Amino acid sequence: MNIEHVSGFKYRIPKEGKMRVDAVFYASEGILEDLEDEDYASLRQLCNVAALPGVVEPALTMPDIHWGYGFPIGGVAAFDPNDGGVVSPGGVGFDINCGVRLLVSELSRKDVDPGEGRMVDDSRKNRLADALYESVPSGVGKGRKDTGFSREDLEEVLTRGAGALVERGYGEPEDLENIESKGRLPAADPKGASDRAYQRGVSQLGTLGSGNHFLEVQYVDEIYDEEAARAYGLEQGMVTVLIHSGSRGLGHQVCQDYVELCMGAAKKYGIELEDRQLAAAPIRSPEGEAYLGAMAAAANFAFANRQLITHSTRQAFASAGFDSEHQHLRVLYDVAHNNAKFEKHDDREVLVHRKGATRAFGPGNEELPERYRSVGQPVLVPGDMGRYSFVLAGTEGAMSETFGSSAHGAGRKMGRKKAKRAAKGRNIRRELEDKGILIRAANRATVDEEMSEAYKDATEVVDTTDGAGIGKKVARLRPLIVVKG
Repeated sequence: MNIEHVSGFKYRIPKEGKMRVDAVFYASEGILEDLEDEDYASLRQLCNVAALPGVVEPALTMPDIHWGYGFPIGGVAAFDPNDGGVVSPGGVGFDINCGVRLLVSELSRKDVDPGEGRMVDDSRKNRLADALYESVPSGVGKGRKDTGFSREDLEEVLTRGAGALVERGYGEPEDLENIESKGRLPAADPKGASDRAYQRGVSQLGTLGSGNHFLEVQYVDEIYDEEAARAYGLEQGMVTVLIHSGSRGLGHQVCQDYVELCMGAAKKYGIELEDRQLAAAPIRSPEGEAYLGAMAAAANFAFANRQLITHSTRQAFASAGFDSEHQHLRVLYDVAHNNAKFEKHDDREVLVHRKGATRAFGPGNEELPERYRSVGQPVLVPGDMGRYSFVLAGTEGAMSETFGSSAHGAGRKMGRKKAKRAAKGRNIRRELEDKGILIRAANRATVDEEMSEAYKDATEVVDTTDGAGIGKKVARLRPLIVVKG
C-alpha cells in the first residue's frame, strides 16, 4: 500500500487499481502504529470505499479509525447522485443515527461530589447514580414499560423524530433547537421499516442499550477555548451529562433488511463490490430510495430515543434532590455519527456517509443554532469511562477538507474478549471508585469489556483532530457517574 505523508497529521493513499479517487486519513505517530499493528485492515477498507461508483474525492477516515463492517469506523464518503453515486447501508452502520447528546446545568462539581472523590455511602452522588440507573433502562435487549407507545405512536416517532416526544411532554421546544437537523430527518418512510423492526423497537424507546453506550455525569475540568466555551455556556467545574445511544434493535433490523436488498441491487445494476459488506444501490433507484426512507425513519427513532432518555435523566436529577430552576439540564447539542445525509459541498449536492464520524460544520453555517454560529458547531467526542471526553468546535478546515466531518470518539483498540482477559484478576469497578467514579452496570462483564485500556486515549485522537485543523478543542469533561448496559 502506497501511503504518502501530505503534511502534519494528513496522509494520502493515491488512487490505484480499482480506486476511483484518492483516499485520505488523519493520524498521529501512535495511530499509525495502531494501523500497522492491524496490518492496515481498516485502510484497505477505505480503499474499497474509494472504488464505489460516484464517490467524490477523497474517501476519508478520521483519527479514531478502526476496522468496521464494510466501511471503516471513522469513515466519511460523499457520493454524487448525478454521477451514478450509490448509498451503502454499511457506510451508515447497524446502529443508525447512533449519536451523543450533551446536557449542561449550573451545578458545580461540589454540588454532586462534595468529597471530590472520597466516597460517602449516603451521599447525593450515590442517590443520583441509583436514580439514573433505575430511570434509564440499559443492557442487551432491555426495554421499558412505562411509556405505553403503540405501533401507531411509533410510526409518528419514525416520521417526526424528537419533536413527537416533545409534543407529548417529554422535553421542551428549546431542546429541538439544539439537536442536529432539529431532531428530524426529512423524507422518512416509516412503512420502509419491517414488522420485525417495529417489534424490536416499540419497547426500546428511551433506553441506552449495551456495549459502548452510556450515560455519564461529568464535570468540566479544563477549558481550551474561552470564546467557544462562552458561546456553548460551559464553565470550569460545571456539571454536565453525556448520553450516548442510537436506534437500538429497530435500527439494527433496518440495516440488516437493507443490506440484503442492496446486495441484490448491486448485482442488478452491475455495481462491482470489492467487499460484499459494501452492498450498495444507486441513490436514484427504487432500492436506494427505499433504504434512505427507512434509514431516515430509524434516525428519527434515535433522535427520539435520546430525547426520552433526556426526560428520564431530568426526572432522576429531580428525584435525587437536584430540582431547583438553576439546576435544570439544558441541551447543549445532540450530534449523530452514523448516518447518510444530503448536503451541499463545493456547490453541489452530495450524499455524505458518516460512519463513526461526527458532523463538524464550521462558523457561519446557517444550519447551526444562532448562538453557536460565530464559533462553529459543537462536536462531542466521548472517551472512556475512566478518563475523559471532549467538546470541540467545527472548523472551516473541516468544511474544506472532510465534508464538514470530524472524529466521533476514542475508538476501540482492544476487542471485548481480549478486554475481559486483560481484566481478569482485577476489580475494575473498585479501581474506578478509587478515582471517584461511580459505576452502575448490569454485570461485571460489561464493566470489564469497557475498561479504559480497551480504548485509544481520547487525548491523542482529539489532539490529532485539532492539529489537523478539522476540529478545535474547546473543553475536557471528566466522569463522576457512569451508567452502562
